[in-house]
Amino acid sequence: MQIHIEDKRLQPILEKVQAGARLDFDDGLALYRTSDILAAGYMANLVRERMHGNVTWFNVNRHINPTDVCVASCKLCAFGKRAKDPKAYTWSLEEVWHRAGEGWSEAVTEFHIVGGLHPELTLDWYCEMLRGLKQRFPEVHLKAFTMVEVAYLAQRAKLSIRETLTRLMDAGVDSLPGGGAEIFNERVRRIICDHKIDGAQWLEVARTAHQLGLKSNCTMLYGHIENEEDRVDHLVKLRALQDDTGGFQTFIPLAFHPANTALEHVATTTGFLDLKMIAVARLMLDNIEHIKAYWIMMTPRIAQIAQRFGADDLDGTVVEEKIYHDAGATTSQGLRRGELLRLIREAGREPVERDTLYRPVTRTETAFTVLV
Repeated sequence: MQIHIEDKRLQPILEKVQAGARLDFDDGLALYRTSDILAAGYMANLVRERMHGNVTWFNVNRHINPTDVCVASCKLCAFGKRAKDPKAYTWSLEEVWHRAGEGWSEAVTEFHIVGGLHPELTLDWYCEMLRGLKQRFPEVHLKAFTMVEVAYLAQRAKLSIRETLTRLMDAGVDSLPGGGAEIFNERVRRIICDHKIDGAQWLEVARTAHQLGLKSNCTMLYGHIENEEDRVDHLVKLRALQDDTGGFQTFIPLAFHPANTALEHVATTTGFLDLKMIAVARLMLDNIEHIKAYWIMMTPRIAQIAQRFGADDLDGTVVEEKIYHDAGATTSQGLRRGELLRLIREAGREPVERDTLYRPVTRTETAFTVLV
């Protein structure tokens, strides 16, 4: 199939893609600046099908956010609250364990656990939470704590990042999510999340986790005050770390939701930009296996189309996602397994249920089996 490219700057990029060559910084800029979204999507789909064929992955997971109390006051965030805020919440250990198992008839294979930087909850408390979850749900993979949370727990416990991660692993952490990366550029970071660790520190926590054998995801928050150079810089830094460690499983572009944040004046992202972010990620991150279209943020409809723009993963059933809904997300709190199957099949893709480590899952009415 021959595609007509409107933007001639993309012709040499197409030749690189067809040859399997790595794209450089200037290629990334050209892709972000083009309005020829169909050409970008065509190239990303070439890479996606070269890597994954017709498969789209999904999982049956559950989000657990133990607290929204946070010492940071990031302008990008609608989730975190001060401890004295009457709307703030912090679950007890028993409540975390209870909520993890309630109200869901399908067997989850993953708990995705993130929350605020609480001024009083200790590393010991979180380790007890993890051990309790492992005791009650031994087959469920615990994907817990962003690089930001790990660094905060290490600081409070006066331990190194390595020691902190080792304790969390001993308590039951199986892998790390990729949140908190936002944008690595320090000019932007000082404005949107100046209370968090900086970009270099985020990357160093990820490096240490990978050296200890933990897999993680990685993310980029887009659609706020960043520019195209900031986005490419972010992707190139993730790619460089992946060259060194190979520890990133999945990249997830996260659309900024400005409602109820200090950046409420910023316009919401468009479907055009959402699809471009997926496509550019697939083209630039040649060493990260999976690109996720996170339906919670970009809507199921856009996520469905994204399967033809480079995405090979639609995330999971989720259930009670709080962080982006606090920021105005209007999507459902969760999708049933059957709905995910429909979204994938209607896009002409083959759905494959996975566990967190991308091992296929076979499911019966009462149980699931991971195919190792």
